[in-house]
Amino acid sequence: MRVRSRRAQGSASGKGDDALRDVESTRGTGETPVDGHWLVRGKDGRLTAYARNEDGLLRWTEERPGGPGWEGPDFFPVPDLTHLGLAQGPDGYVHFIGRRTVHGDEEQPQVDLVHAIQYQTGRPVTAWRTVGNPYKDGDERAARIGPPAAAVAPTGMVHVFVRNANGGMMLRREAKNGKWEGWKDLRGTLGKETMAVAVAESGRMELLVPGTNKAMRWAQAEPGGAFQKGDNLTVKIAGGAVSVLETAPDRNTFYWTDATTGTLVAHRLDTPPITIGDTPADGPVAVLRAELDDYDCTVLAHRTRDGRVLLAACGTENEAGGLWWAATGERTSAPPALALDGQGRVVLAMIGERGGLYVARQNDEPGLALGPAQRV
Repeated sequence: MRVRSRRAQGSASGKGDDALRDVESTRGTGETPVDGHWLVRGKDGRLTAYARNEDGLLRWTEERPGGPGWEGPDFFPVPDLTHLGLAQGPDGYVHFIGRRTVHGDEEQPQVDLVHAIQYQTGRPVTAWRTVGNPYKDGDERAARIGPPAAAVAPTGMVHVFVRNANGGMMLRREAKNGKWEGWKDLRGTLGKETMAVAVAESGRMELLVPGTNKAMRWAQAEPGGAFQKGDNLTVKIAGGAVSVLETAPDRNTFYWTDATTGTLVAHRLDTPPITIGDTPADGPVAVLRAELDDYDCTVLAHRTRDGRVLLAACGTENEAGGLWWAATGERTSAPPALALDGQGRVVLAMIGERGGLYVARQNDEPGLALGPAQRV
């Protein structure tokens, strides 16, 4: 497939789409990506992609920085998970946070959050240890907590956010001694299960949680500080799917599909949302900062409602200048992912409609041009 940014005119080729479906029709595995940025680059420059099935975690790893060869999928059994997300710290460690539901003899299922770590690219995952539940054992509200999201401070301290039974937000984070602090109630009401959490280069964190007719926001005034709730945003986010990218020092841009207009928008604090596409995105948008033709650019990829993957680029924080969305010729049943490989090239990853990892990598042509997607 060939996709270009606005600065280099071009079109997307549809080749590879039929082959993608033909391969998947005989090799389905039921994989779905984990929540969060599921394509990450390790300290050694190699990319790793993560997915899950009903039995546990799947992992594909580049054989060397920049590819093209991959190893995997490696399988790590994790029983009873209903959701799984990840976050990577500045040290390269990948932290997995899952929601575990065990159905026993009791009337109410036993629900808790679990945590594991991958310390280096391609290395084993640690044992899964419980992070607990904001509610005590026996409290019927314990079974109604949402999927967790995680973020890692520059100090390496892991922060776990989860929606409580009333739609408010709860936080539990690691202390300096490595133990978990108690749960903190960040307040709020009627939040949805999805959220976007950003960690700026300064170390300051910001959290946005969609609601039915609003979005709730929390932020730290300084790195490591308490989370302060800001004013709600009066917006309607389709499906509660929201993504975030730091687009200037200590300033984040959030991306979502407007539920009323069906258009994709970008939003920065204290500015009106900017329309950046007229094709509704199904699920969160993948966003990435990359240098294209010596310009600081933002690359976006999303899945349309019929499964097509669209790609675009614009000058960072210049969404108002317009984007050209181009179909890649690929289809997926889950949100795509973007990352820079060890050679600084843009990589687009997708889980096929019937499973399997597909990867397309930027080539040497001007602008943003990707080679055909290959099954790993």
